[in-house]
Amino acid sequence: MVKHPKPLVEIVSTGRYLPERVLTNRDLEEMVETSDEWIRERTGIRERRIAREDEGAADMAAEASRIALERAGVQPGEIDILVLSTATPDRLLPSTACDVQAIIEADNAVAFDIAGACSGWLYGLSMAEGYLTAGRGEIALVVTTEKMSAIVDWEDRATCVLFGDGSAAAVVKKAQGNRGILSSHHQSDGKLGNLLYRPAGGAAIPMSEDVLRNRDHLVKMSGREVFKAAVRSMTEACDIALQRAGMTASDIDLLVPHQANIRIIDALAKYAGMPKEKVFVNVDRYGNMSSATVAVALDEALEEGRVEPGDVVLLVAFGAGFTWSAVVLRV
Repeated sequence: MVKHPKPLVEIVSTGRYLPERVLTNRDLEEMVETSDEWIRERTGIRERRIAREDEGAADMAAEASRIALERAGVQPGEIDILVLSTATPDRLLPSTACDVQAIIEADNAVAFDIAGACSGWLYGLSMAEGYLTAGRGEIALVVTTEKMSAIVDWEDRATCVLFGDGSAAAVVKKAQGNRGILSSHHQSDGKLGNLLYRPAGGAAIPMSEDVLRNRDHLVKMSGREVFKAAVRSMTEACDIALQRAGMTASDIDLLVPHQANIRIIDALAKYAGMPKEKVFVNVDRYGNMSSATVAVALDEALEEGRVEPGDVVLLVAFGAGFTWSAVVLRV
């Protein structure tokens, strides 16, 4: 009989927030040269959520955090560490985590951001795991929030159809039994960074009239190369995380992959030998919300009863950097 690792921490609650505005493929037909059929066939996306102009990443994160905290019966002042993943900070200084800390009044927490792109929330889970098991605290809040609409080039039909906005959060505590994170694997390859990136707007190439005119502060992507790297890296991450958990794909009750593209999801599921009914998909309704995709999907899966107590979930993501991650979780 295979002996599985004893979890050190567990997710005790989750919460999500999605903006009210829905941008459909039909709406995009009025904005760029594209079609609903073209988008659906290549990506599986039908619509996505778009935040209001006055609705920032911190605002969305605070809403998701309040839901997760309420479900856990935890007060903001009880949080010891607040880890936040975002590729779309409201401002470059201070961190969005500190802004969220102020909004929800998590006054006793240490708060900081992670720049892990689409893999960031899974990175955050492991950072919380390390902090809590090192004896530095009892309760962690791991948040992800993305306002991708703020960095998308709405004149680039190849990329603007892909992204949406949203946020999710999880309350993490030390494990009390056999529920929790069983294993994880995280990796990156900075040599491939220029395949998915924002060329300007940072310290190397500060914002300027030329940058704005050339739209170099917005997302650029080499789609074909990103697709191949995403499938290869996520399958590798799944294999390693499962091996560390002493499991195989047949032990998984639900696969919750990064929701970037239905073709990537299908290729990953086929490689892992996972039937469609064991793969959670919501890319059709939200598009790619960067690091928020996996967290939002997990919250929806729990709410919809797609997994029950004791079930094993495999979370996996891939993002700019390149970064990739997989986490095996018993709920």
